[in-house]
Amino acid sequence: MPSPASAPGPAPRGSRRPRAVTALLLAALLSTLATACAGGSGRSDGGRPPVTLAASDHLGGAPVYVAQEHALWSAEGVDATVTTQPSGRDALNAVLGGQAQFGVVGDLPAVTAALGGRDLRIVADLSRFSDWRLLTRTDAGVGGFAALKGRKVGVPRGTNVEYALSRMLASARLTAADVTLVNLAPNQVTSALARGDVDAGVTFPSFYGAARTALGDRYAELPYSGYTARTLLVAGPSATPQGTAAVLRTLLRAQREIGEDPAAARRAVLAQSKGALEAAYVEAFQPRYTYGATLSPELLTQLTEEAAWAKTAQGMPGAADRAALSAYLNPGPLAAAAPGAVTVTAAG
Repeated sequence: MPSPASAPGPAPRGSRRPRAVTALLLAALLSTLATACAGGSGRSDGGRPPVTLAASDHLGGAPVYVAQEHALWSAEGVDATVTTQPSGRDALNAVLGGQAQFGVVGDLPAVTAALGGRDLRIVADLSRFSDWRLLTRTDAGVGGFAALKGRKVGVPRGTNVEYALSRMLASARLTAADVTLVNLAPNQVTSALARGDVDAGVTFPSFYGAARTALGDRYAELPYSGYTARTLLVAGPSATPQGTAAVLRTLLRAQREIGEDPAAARRAVLAQSKGALEAAYVEAFQPRYTYGATLSPELLTQLTEEAAWAKTAQGMPGAADRAALSAYLNPGPLAAAAPGAVTVTAAG
C-alpha cells in the first residue's frame, strides 16, 4: 500500500486516465468475446477442428490407424486425439460417457445403444469382415456347431462377437439357452480354453494365432462365414458438424491410401498397434476385410435383424423396426464428402 507521501492526488481536469481505463476495459471485453467465439466454433488454438476419437479393432478400423501413421489428420487440417479401446463396446462407452466425440465400433454395440435410446448417430460403415472361427480343443469333442449343446462357451458379451456366436448356434438350430455362456474379455478366451474352463470360444480374429500357439496339437476350429461384421463410425452428442466433416474427409483419404498401397497400409496398422498385433496376423487377415465408407440398405437390414435378436436374447428395450433404426443414421456428412457412398435414406 503506498504511503501518504507517495499516494497520487486527485487527477487534474482534462486528465487522460479515464480514457485509458475505458480502453483497457474495451480490450478485455473484445478478448473475452473472441475467446467465446473461438470456443463456440469448435476450433483449436491452431485454427484446426479438435476431434477426439475412440477406436477399437485395428484391422476393421484400419483407416484410423493409417491416418495416424501417415499424419493424415494434420494434413487434412484436423487436430485429432485417438485412443484405442479393448473392444467396440468400450469405444462406444467412451463416446456415450463424453470421453470421445467419435467411436469406431462394431454393429452390435451400436444397435444396443440405439435400442437403449442413447444419443448417437451412425456416420459411416467403414469395413466388412466375415471370416469367423469357433475355437475349441481336439479333446473337447466339438466336431460341429450342434455339438455345442450343453457346453460352456466363452465369449466377450455385448460385442459383435456374441452375435457371431448366436449365428453359429442358429445354423445348428440352437440358441444361447442351449449352452452356458461364459463372459470373458477378448484376450481371456484362449487361456480359458487351455485350462479347460470352457469347451469352446469365440473371440476377435487377432487372438486366433494366440489360441493356436497356446493349444498346440489340441487346437481345433470350426470356420463360419454366415455373419458379416461391420465396423462403424459413430458420432456422440458432443460431435460437431465441422468435426464430423473433418473426420470423414481424413478417413476417406486414408481409405484411398489403403486401396492404392495395401502393403503400406498393413505396415501402418502394425506400427500403430504398438505390439498388440503380430505381423503374420496383419498380413493374413487385413486382405480379408472389405474397406469403403458406405451407408447402405444392407446395413440397415442387418441392424434391424440384430435389434430383433437383441430384444429376444438380451431383453433390450426400444423399437427394433427399420424406421426406428434408420433414425440413428446420419447420411448427410458422408453424402457430402463422397457422393454415391450413401444409398440409404434416414428416417425423419
